[in-house]
Amino acid sequence: MKILALEDLVAWQKALGLVVGIYNKFRESRYFSFKDQTCRAAISISNNIAEGFDRNSKKEFVRFLYIAKGSCAEVKSMMFLTFRLNYSV
Repeated sequence: MKILALEDLVAWQKALGLVVGIYNKFRESRYFSFKDQTCRAAISISNNIAEGFDRNSKKEFVRFLYIAKGSCAEVKSMMFLTFRLNYSV
């Protein structure tokens, strides 16, 4: 089955869910730069999936998926820091 619309990609749907969850969690955080970096990295995941999907080339799509994966690692690292620094989010 060929996926014709970005909205049908499960990875993109989950990435959007992650962004919403992070934004909700950090909504009232007083650590602005930390919050900003984490939110930007999370948004980058879904945006890179979307951009790669729209390139209409498997090679380009895969390249953007790797970029999205890197953003996932950044968010993961930020979450580890959140807990190690005992930030209340």
